[in-house]
Amino acid sequence: MEIRGERVTLRRVEPGDAPRLAAILATPEVARWWPAFDLPRVEAEFLVEQPDYVPYAIVVDGGLVGLIQTNEEQDPEFRHATIDLFLDPAVHGRGLGPDAIRALIGHLVEVNGHHRVTIDPAAANDQAIRAYVKVGFRPVGTLRQYQRFPDGTWQDALLMELLADDIRVDREPTGPT
Repeated sequence: MEIRGERVTLRRVEPGDAPRLAAILATPEVARWWPAFDLPRVEAEFLVEQPDYVPYAIVVDGGLVGLIQTNEEQDPEFRHATIDLFLDPAVHGRGLGPDAIRALIGHLVEVNGHHRVTIDPAAANDQAIRAYVKVGFRPVGTLRQYQRFPDGTWQDALLMELLADDIRVDREPTGPT
């Protein structure tokens, strides 16, 4: 199954993608927020079948430029999806991240029936937070000492959400009020 954005195509991650994903994760710009990913960890986390978890390769013009993943909560009382992504720094600033996010959110809302999508970037990751706000995500609150880094320090995250009601039919965000 493929999900298409304006410029990106999302497809299931394949075993042959692992070396390229590991190389992207090794770049300093990505490793700062996604630390300690080597090839075995990429294979263990992105190439396994897990219930309600789907990693998608982000493809542009036939080339793999990143990954976007979703985890879906199926409990009807709490049904929602979470997403996370990383992109090759060589394609940063081109709007590909927001395009991938919009495409996946459209699928999660329109096909899978979710009404809320969350994302939790590092609180210090201003570039990612700006991109998520551009798509329509709104800050909910700070998750204190959320992620432990390899050096033993804890980093805060910003919990953000987007409701299906916040999205116009053309998938452009209505923006914060």
